[in-house]
Amino acid sequence: MQAIALIALFILDIAWWFVIISVILSWLIAFNILDTRNNFVYQIANMFHQLTEPLYRPIRNFMPDLGGIDLSPLIVLVGIYALRVIIITYML
Repeated sequence: MQAIALIALFILDIAWWFVIISVILSWLIAFNILDTRNNFVYQIANMFHQLTEPLYRPIRNFMPDLGGIDLSPLIVLVGIYALRVIIITYML
């Protein structure tokens, strides 16, 4: 049982870092520090978008429109943290 909990924590850690990298990458693109006309930057940004969008989409459908502010990554990070606490508390 402990091995399953450790694997789940590892997967949650990877998801945490994917969300963080996706947010930072989107900020760099939004402020024109990175240019998506560069093929490598476009491929990396597209990869992170495709990895994180399934996590964001249900939250974006549920939340009201806040203009240009997207709080779905923050809610995903809070959810990942809550799952980590539950796993650590009850399975380890």
